[in-house]
Amino acid sequence: MEIKKNNEKFYVGENPQEPQAEMTFVLTGDTKLIIDHTMVSDELRGQGVGDALLEEVVRYARDENRQIIPLCPFAKARLEKDKEKYEDVLSN
Repeated sequence: MEIKKNNEKFYVGENPQEPQAEMTFVLTGDTKLIIDHTMVSDELRGQGVGDALLEEVVRYARDENRQIIPLCPFAKARLEKDKEKYEDVLSN
């Protein structure tokens, strides 16, 4: 499974406008990004695709020295479940 980046999203699939899975975010200010949406198609569900997308956003945030504000319920649950693992990028 290849995860691609297009503007303010990471996605799986050939077409960024119609991805099989995606996690979108909005850059805010110079130091934060807001994860606002996660979608995984039925055929990919249960394969860890959402977690893989989240890891890409976390890597991006670390590379760009940004803090993550998780408004998306999926991202929020995952980040808060492993707070120690993500404490360097999780915004207070």
